[in-house]
Amino acid sequence: MIEIRAGLSIPEDDVTFVFSRSGGPGGQNVNKVATRATLLFDVKGSRALTPEQKARILDRLATRVSHAGVLRVVCQTSRSQAANRAGAIERFAMLLRDALRREKPRTPTKASKGEKARRLDEKRRRSRLKHNRRPTADGD
Repeated sequence: MIEIRAGLSIPEDDVTFVFSRSGGPGGQNVNKVATRATLLFDVKGSRALTPEQKARILDRLATRVSHAGVLRVVCQTSRSQAANRAGAIERFAMLLRDALRREKPRTPTKASKGEKARRLDEKRRRSRLKHNRRPTADGD
């Protein structure tokens, strides 16, 4: 089970891994060993998520989810397949945690009378300053 947060875990059966050759430095090892881990998770077909959670994930992670509803997470930071697999799981859990986090609704606030007065006084001061820079009518 992949622990996302308290009360929510994803069974490892719902997650599929695909391994391929990784880019970047690594010498001959790069050409021989498939170390890049791609985690695939079918959001729409998951039994562990409620319909509300699925909708939230599909909305928030729209750039990472395919049209078929499959979330794709890639990790190729290490030269080890096991380390990249663990990194992909960690990133997957973090993405779901962030996507499912409820944001506090913003409470609208008003500017105080003092703030409004200070802003208007500053505008008047700047206006007078600029007005004094203008040439006078007698050509000076």
